[in-house]
Amino acid sequence: METTTTSPLNGRRAQAARNNQLILDAARAVFTADPGAPIAAVAERAGVGMSALYRRYRSKDELLQRLSLDGMLRYIAEAEAALANEGDAWTAFVRFMRHCLDSGTGSLTVRFVGSFTATEELNRAGRTGYEVTQRLLDRTKAAGALRADIEVGDISLIFEQLQAVNAGDPRRASELRHRYLTLLLDGLHMASGAPLPGPPPRWEEISGRYTT
Repeated sequence: METTTTSPLNGRRAQAARNNQLILDAARAVFTADPGAPIAAVAERAGVGMSALYRRYRSKDELLQRLSLDGMLRYIAEAEAALANEGDAWTAFVRFMRHCLDSGTGSLTVRFVGSFTATEELNRAGRTGYEVTQRLLDRTKAAGALRADIEVGDISLIFEQLQAVNAGDPRRASELRHRYLTLLLDGLHMASGAPLPGPPPRWEEISGRYTT
């Protein structure tokens, strides 16, 4: 009878993947709480040695680039999932907003915008995120479920404002963020609401903040 075994190489790769995720989770928690924290604090929280961390990320800048890219990719996946949902357009949009809030969309921007170098990969992901959000907004507006004057830049800044809500305790902070998201969603859903003052933020205003 044939049996399947895991080779030592596969085992080492699995451990490396686990360590990498530990580092990323630790970095997100450490840097969101204290933007000035040294990279050594990440290794300590992750329970890995500095050598293990530096084998993956040569600097704090590189680590922040990876965290930002991961956040953008999660955001894009949520937007694509909302677009793939063939049910009620407003329900899909609300689910998208709530899932993005839970995944931390906007949290790193609040802390680190303009403080690290944006790579071309990050720029490409940003453009993809912009395009998929535009499609989602267009669909929701076409269903008569979203204000006509809401644009992609508005969504970006809404998430930043929500992530800035901090009550110390993570569970309480999440509760408050969802409280205010619910209030904001009521405003977004007013398709016939009074015109908003001033134009929406332009793509150049949002993306340009990442230039150091």
